[in-house]
Amino acid sequence: MVAVLEGRLDTAAAAETGKALAPLYEADGRDIIFDCNALEYISSSGLRLFLGVLKAAKPKGSQVIISGINDELRKVFALTGFTNLFTFQ
Repeated sequence: MVAVLEGRLDTAAAAETGKALAPLYEADGRDIIFDCNALEYISSSGLRLFLGVLKAAKPKGSQVIISGINDELRKVFALTGFTNLFTFQ
C-alpha cells in the first residue's frame, strides 16, 4: 500500500490527511510505504499520523517504510526519535 504525501502536512492538513490514510489501518500484513518525495514540511500533527499508522500496522505484521524524505524532514524525524521507529528508503 502506498500513500503519496505532498506539500505541507501541518495541523491544518492533518485532519483531512488522517481521513485519507484510514485504509492504511487495515493493512493486514501488507507493507505500507509513505512516498514523501513531494512532502515539504511536517508538523507534530503530521508525525502523529505516521505514528498512528505504525501502531496499527505492526501488530498485523506490516512494515511501514518512509521513502524520499528531504534533508529537512530527515532532521525532524531524527530530532523526534522517529528514525528509530521507521524504515527509510
